[in-house]
Amino acid sequence: MIRVGLADDQPLLVASFATLVESAPDMSVAGTARNGHEAIELARRGDTDVLLMDIRMPDLDGLAATRQITATGTATRVLILTTFEIDEYVFAALRAGASGFLGKSAEPRELLHAIRVIHRGDALLTPAATRSLIARYLSHPERPAGPSAARLAGLTDREREILALVGAGLSNDDIAAHLVVSPHTVKTHVNRTMTKLAAHDRAQLVVIAYETGLVRPAAG
Repeated sequence: MIRVGLADDQPLLVASFATLVESAPDMSVAGTARNGHEAIELARRGDTDVLLMDIRMPDLDGLAATRQITATGTATRVLILTTFEIDEYVFAALRAGASGFLGKSAEPRELLHAIRVIHRGDALLTPAATRSLIARYLSHPERPAGPSAARLAGLTDREREILALVGAGLSNDDIAAHLVVSPHTVKTHVNRTMTKLAAHDRAQLVVIAYETGLVRPAAG
């Protein structure tokens, strides 16, 4: 059973999300939060697997809450929900440790799928919109300095290759087909790469791949 937390300051939305989550046979609502402080407490309780997090909330916003939640090493994974799929805060949320994001206009089945994806440890980063967003913000000259390419020195050639493919938005199955290896082998390399780079999850691998220059922002 996937235990889902709901953090949003709009009661009607929370009620709608709760009804949807409870309708899934493999999910249940672990609790709700109206602001970032309550979201942090919800995660600290230890009974939330995936936390749906709104960005704009009173007292403490979802971005700051996500940063505090992931900094504690909690097993709770954060899925950002935003009104606009291309949002200036989304990239910052990924850097803060969120496992992905989804627009609030998504279909119910998309949200349930997203929760399952996040829960199994994958990142919700396959849509082209996400890659475009990351590329756009990393190409801004005023962006904060990211980790040096020297950070990749501890990776093997294969791990660097897989990191680049993860950064390009490929799934484990896609990478396996590209490299002609098994998905299990890819997963092993991805996990080792995450450990070496102290990445919270796959989403942060994408960010690191861009920040270190291993993957270049697309032109345009």
